[in-house]
Amino acid sequence: MFPSLKFGDLIARVPIVQGGMGVGISLSGLASAVANEGGIGVIAGAMIGMLDPDVSKDPTGANIRAMKREIEKARAKTSGLLGANIMVALTNFRELVRTSIENRIDVIFSGAGLPTDLPSHLLELCEEKKEQFKTKLVPIVSSARAATILAKKWLRHFGYMPDGFVVEGPMAGGHLGFKEEEISNPDFALERILPPVVEVAKGLEDQCGRSVPVIAAGGVFTGADIHRMLELGASGVQMATRFVATEECDADVKFKEAYVNAKPEDVTIIHSPVGMPGRALQNDFIEASRAGKKKPFKCIYHCVKTCDPEKSPYCISLALTSAMKGNLKGGFAFCGANVHRVDKISTVHEVFESLRKEYDEACPA
Repeated sequence: MFPSLKFGDLIARVPIVQGGMGVGISLSGLASAVANEGGIGVIAGAMIGMLDPDVSKDPTGANIRAMKREIEKARAKTSGLLGANIMVALTNFRELVRTSIENRIDVIFSGAGLPTDLPSHLLELCEEKKEQFKTKLVPIVSSARAATILAKKWLRHFGYMPDGFVVEGPMAGGHLGFKEEEISNPDFALERILPPVVEVAKGLEDQCGRSVPVIAAGGVFTGADIHRMLELGASGVQMATRFVATEECDADVKFKEAYVNAKPEDVTIIHSPVGMPGRALQNDFIEASRAGKKKPFKCIYHCVKTCDPEKSPYCISLALTSAMKGNLKGGFAFCGANVHRVDKISTVHEVFESLRKEYDEACPA
C-alpha cells in the first residue's frame, strides 16, 4: 500500500503530487480528479487567464480572476488536497500567490527561480486580514545548495521554515532548472541530486522540530519509480506527463493524442524565450523557430520577467495556448522525457490503479 504524504497537518492519502502544467494543461479538471484519488492536484498559474475575454486589456486581472475561478471549480468537485504551481519568473507572481492563499489553496509549489520572498505574502495576508491562513509553501529546487540557501533566507528574513521541497531532475517536462549541458550529465540525474536534498531536509527537521518532506520529480512514471524514490529518502513524488493523456486533463484531445503518438526521437530540448532550456515535442513550429523564422508578435501580456520580446522568436504564451487548444501548428507541447511511454488516453482513476499495482509489484515480498 502507498504510504501517506504529510505537509504538517495536511495529509494526502497517496504520496503523489500532480505536477503543475501551464498554459492551461492542469486546471480544475485534472487537479480535482487527482485530489479525489488521494493525491495532491495542482492548478498551474502560468497565464491561467489566457482564455479570459479581457486578457489582452487586463492580463493581470484576467489571471487573478481565472486563478480564483479554477480554485473554486476544483473545490466544488473535490474535498481533497489542492495545490497551485506559481512560477517565480511570472510578472504577476505576487498577485497569483496572494489570490491562491486568500482562496485557501492547500499548497503553493514555486520554481523557475528561487522564491526568496514567498513567505512574505503569506505573513502579510495574515496581518492584513487578521486571520490565519494555512497554505503550505513548498519551493522547487534542483540542488541541495539551492535548498540550503532558500531555507536560510526564509528563516533569517521571515522566521519561516519551508514546508517541504520538490527536487526536480533534468528528465522533467517544460522549463528545466539546469544548463543545457547538465541535462544529459549523469551527475545531475534525479537519483544523484535527491539524497543530498533529503539530508538538508533532515537537518532542517532537527532544527525546527517538524517534518520537511522532499518530493522527487522529473522522470517519475511508474509505481516502481515511486518505490525507488521513496527508498532513496523521498516522502513522495511529483508526476505530470502520465496525467496528460487522461480524460480529465484540461487540454484539447489533440494535445493528448500528441503524447500518445510520441516516439523517443520526437523529444527535444528548446531554447525558450523565458531564458531556460525546455523539453518539448519536436514539430514544425519548433523547426521554424530554429531556422530563424520569427513569428512577429506584439507583447501585450508581459507575462514573464525574463522574456525579451525584441529578441524572442515567438510569444511563448500564445504558442502554448495554441497547443493547449489543439493547434499544434501554431505552437508546441511541453513534455517529460518519458512521454513515449504514454500509449493511450485513460482516466485519472485508471492511472492511479496502475500506479498502485506497479508499486505493489516493486515492493519486496
